[in-house]
Amino acid sequence: MVDDKASTVVNVPKKEEQVPQGVSRQGVSRERAFDIEAWKPITKLGRLVKAGKITSMDEILDKGMTILEAEIVDALLPGIQNDLLSVGQSKGKFGGGKPSIWRQTQKKTKEGNKASFSALAVVGNGDGYIGLGLGKARETVPAREKATFQAKLHLIKIRRGSGSWESGEPKANSIPFAVQGKCGSVKMTLMPAPQGKGLVVEKECRKILSMAGIKDVYSKTSGHTGTKLNLLKACFNALEQLSKVKVQEEHYQTLGIVEGAKV
Repeated sequence: MVDDKASTVVNVPKKEEQVPQGVSRQGVSRERAFDIEAWKPITKLGRLVKAGKITSMDEILDKGMTILEAEIVDALLPGIQNDLLSVGQSKGKFGGGKPSIWRQTQKKTKEGNKASFSALAVVGNGDGYIGLGLGKARETVPAREKATFQAKLHLIKIRRGSGSWESGEPKANSIPFAVQGKCGSVKMTLMPAPQGKGLVVEKECRKILSMAGIKDVYSKTSGHTGTKLNLLKACFNALEQLSKVKVQEEHYQTLGIVEGAKV
């Protein structure tokens, strides 16, 4: 028996591939939504943050508390961003290398070559807080996650200030004084610059300074600066020195010094 009803074909649209929350299709996560209610802290500091007994990152950093959970940073700094820095090279079309965010190394064994990838991540809220972390794994995605995790654990707050002594109303657009950072043979000196000058520094170091909230700065480097990993670590080390210099109270207003986020 043949059914007289005409069969109809329904075109079901293909389900779009789902992308994990906080990860862009390009592969680099810049913003990540954080649900504090679903977070289950495993450290004492994390439980204090979730309970609301600690409400600012300054309280943690000023007391020298150790951060062992990246979720603590996500909870206290909801606007934090992360990015990967170019620390390696990939083969170019005509044999020349071009910058890459992955630093690939190989280990020779009896079974063959075992490749591993390293990534350097920077996190910051653009308002006085910055962190740098290195991650290494057999694949690229775990290396990126490890680097971002380590960057949040090594978060610091920096001093900013006016880069010009001629300014009538000092603004925290630069750094208050010159500082020097070192890693390996690389030495980097960061110097104050007037408003509007911009970041006169290497391209990848520019990402670190902009995520820290610095808009104008001069720089001077020496040593084997071709080693990008040491260059970027020297830049971060220079930012660490900003908080280690003792400043008298009367200079805070004249230099427009701001520690951490602007009040």
